Amino acid sequence: MCGIVGYVGSREATPVLLDGLKRLEYRGYDSAGIAVVGDDGVVRVARSEGKLGNLTEKISQNPPPGRFGVGHTRWATHGRPSEENAHPHRDASGRVVVIHNGIIENFLPIKQRLQKEGVRFLSETDTEVVAQALGASQKAEPLTPFAEIVRKTVASFEGMFALVLFSADEPGVLYALKWGPPIVLGLGEGENFVASDATALLAYTRDLIFLEDGDLARVTASGVTVTGFDGAPRERPASRVPWDAVSAEKGGYPHFMAKEIAEQPTVVIETIGNKLSLETGVFNEEEMGVPRALLRGIDLVQIVACGTSWHAGLVGKFLLEQIARVRAEVDYASEFRYRSPLVDEKTLVLGISQSGETADTVAALKEARRLGARTTGLVNVPGSAIARMVDGVIATHAGPEIGVASTKAFTTQLVALALFAHYVKAARAEKEEPVDAAFLAGLARLPAALREALALEPEIEKLARRLEHARDILFLGRGAHYPIALEGALKLKEISYVHAEGYPGGEMKHGPIALIDDALPVIGLAPDDALYEKIASNLREAKARDGIVIALVSPGDADVSTFADAVITIPKIHPALQPIVSVVPLQLLAYHVARRRGCDVDQPRNLAKSVTVE
Repeated sequence: MCGIVGYVGSREATPVLLDGLKRLEYRGYDSAGIAVVGDDGVVRVARSEGKLGNLTEKISQNPPPGRFGVGHTRWATHGRPSEENAHPHRDASGRVVVIHNGIIENFLPIKQRLQKEGVRFLSETDTEVVAQALGASQKAEPLTPFAEIVRKTVASFEGMFALVLFSADEPGVLYALKWGPPIVLGLGEGENFVASDATALLAYTRDLIFLEDGDLARVTASGVTVTGFDGAPRERPASRVPWDAVSAEKGGYPHFMAKEIAEQPTVVIETIGNKLSLETGVFNEEEMGVPRALLRGIDLVQIVACGTSWHAGLVGKFLLEQIARVRAEVDYASEFRYRSPLVDEKTLVLGISQSGETADTVAALKEARRLGARTTGLVNVPGSAIARMVDGVIATHAGPEIGVASTKAFTTQLVALALFAHYVKAARAEKEEPVDAAFLAGLARLPAALREALALEPEIEKLARRLEHARDILFLGRGAHYPIALEGALKLKEISYVHAEGYPGGEMKHGPIALIDDALPVIGLAPDDALYEKIASNLREAKARDGIVIALVSPGDADVSTFADAVITIPKIHPALQPIVSVVPLQLLAYHVARRRGCDVDQPRNLAKSVTVE
């Protein structure tokens, strides 16, 4: 959640730190700060509550000089949002500086011990406890190398934490530690970087080292060394990511979310990539993340995910059962490991996460491995925690997604799941045969269908004018479109703050129908598929109770269109791919309702892009 940036090199550090923090604003934060060590050895700290612009304005006349420092955007966990609780934090001497993402669960007894020793705390945070503990140890053992003090101190911490810290008495050296939340190192020429996300570094380097749990990196201008918390050397090779800084910018769009919605026709093709030949219908086993032989021995695909990725998992369940005829279950990752799950060596546990760092999904996969299951990850970020821990990876190739409300990451997950369902079917067949021609034709048409859906934006913007003052909205779908109804409701809630709920159409009579009156918009997903008559009946029931019926239908619709108050005609495509096209108008609707309501589209309140602590 918190944003972390560190720099050591020959440039002025302050502009680099502020630029990196700007690129991490999408993560969500309530305060910001930097600490820079000048050539005179003085540590200069600037912090501010609120947006990064407050900090930038504060230091505009006198930016801290120096070529070595750290920056941070904070998401409050311990202590209210305030300048006093903003990072960086220092010890009593002011020479030890710490920034942090995560939670030190046993901070209170450590703090109480230090207070008894006479240490005075200036904030409510668990992070200051880290700085004060380091400073107290350094004061007690002045001849001990700071790296050793760091190792000894960290050994006493419990919880999940990513720490970047330094002592001004060891100039030009940053220490980065990982136990849970992500830390990435960026390698430059005569300069090196640290961040919580590769996005912060892409303007400077694409050569990255992703730290593993238990890693402690020593970062100087001339190089990087990595050890364990015990001091034992660890090999962490650098990898070159295929993104550049331009791909993380808005590209002329008013919001990142608008840009990312518009990118969907491109990124779905990149997700298909070389996983499947559209000419021969044959899968590339290596790109699909799971050996064919393994799939023949499983009797359950257990999907674990959170939020939007969970909705993708629900669609995946329908696809796996309908296409591959394999049993599939979907769990919230946050609940999976707390319910004594029944998985074994015949279970494939599939973790879905855009960032690949979602704490609950990481924990669920660890539990699955402990129970003997095989694991695979469907992720967007190469080198992420999930990508490194699973038996195989299915990559979505959506590129950086900056807007907090997921759009292109979701549609690429759906593409990957449709491919995976057909791959599982082929792998489990007695004689493997190419994918059927209709599905291949649908994949080839998918980018065009998405462009057609995007072209509906003027109609959807008009619809947004009708809905911007709605207090509640009900979304209905059947089959694989029930998760799309959930996703449409979630998007609207996330960025417009309108209360919305998604339901299977058949469940409307079991409670939600009581809500329907002449002020309630009911958005129904009614494409021409096997369940069309069912959802049409559900929408008729809503209309009979004076509900405002808004329907997404296929071309040539002759039933729902006759009684709906508003109709959006969406492109028709292969049934396994229809949810991908159907969700685009709902993304656009949420976006335009949010804009009309004056909401912060890219950084909605109380939300963060990556949930890296439980």
